[in-house]
Amino acid sequence: MRAQAQVAPRRIQPLKLIQYALLTTGGFIMIFPYLWMVSTSFKASGTWYNISLIPEAFSVEHYQRLLSSSLLPRWYLNTIIVATVATASVVFFSSLAGFVFAKYSFPGREIMFTLILATIMIPTEMLVIPWYVGVAGLGWIDSIQGILLPSMLTAFGVFVMRQFMAGIPDEMLDAGRIDGVSEFGLFWRICLPLARPAVAVVAIFTFLGHWNDFLWPLIVTNSDNMQTLQVGLSRLSSLETGADWGGTMSGAALASIPMLIVFLIFQKQIVRGMKLTGLKG
Repeated sequence: MRAQAQVAPRRIQPLKLIQYALLTTGGFIMIFPYLWMVSTSFKASGTWYNISLIPEAFSVEHYQRLLSSSLLPRWYLNTIIVATVATASVVFFSSLAGFVFAKYSFPGREIMFTLILATIMIPTEMLVIPWYVGVAGLGWIDSIQGILLPSMLTAFGVFVMRQFMAGIPDEMLDAGRIDGVSEFGLFWRICLPLARPAVAVVAIFTFLGHWNDFLWPLIVTNSDNMQTLQVGLSRLSSLETGADWGGTMSGAALASIPMLIVFLIFQKQIVRGMKLTGLKG
């Protein structure tokens, strides 16, 4: 009987150990504030400044108070509506614009695309005044549509979709035209399904960006009922709970749940989409 060869155990090089140790330490430093926030949300009143991650006694009083006596459910609903509608709008219009810039030649195409990219360099703080004037002229102050109007299309989305769709072979579109597919059908039935990685990138970043948006909703909303989650949470400590950091941390923990879900489900699509998008020219 032939003796089975024994495979020597693979040794981890000292340099690898150092890298793993540094990455683990850096990861813990970055995640510690979040863990402390969640821990504090379950701590009883008066024990918030205890830096321990394990509460002395678990308490859900802060969550009960937020859900029963505050406007947190309404803020949650407003934010879900804004983030969902804005994401759908950005994905559709950015994909359509990216398709046009990538697959059609027309006078001024490069100039128009350059001007769109140039808007990325303009700080948001410089845009809120013309946004506010436009929304006020439409009578949309303190409304969902007022929050949504400036975010229906983004230069980032147009750039990502244009870069990705530029790599789709033109022969596929020519074959579709021979089969009688309309120009919009070429976009909807051929390019858009092939651009799913880029669509995932635009959708995820748009959703997370609007979920965390603070400045514009703060400016355009007046009543408490129309505020989004981030604006409402910023006022919890002064309007609802005073110095009750447990309530503030509970609200922040609840606000982070959708972002964690989106990241855990779509993290592979984010990496794949960014890689493929960066290689298209």
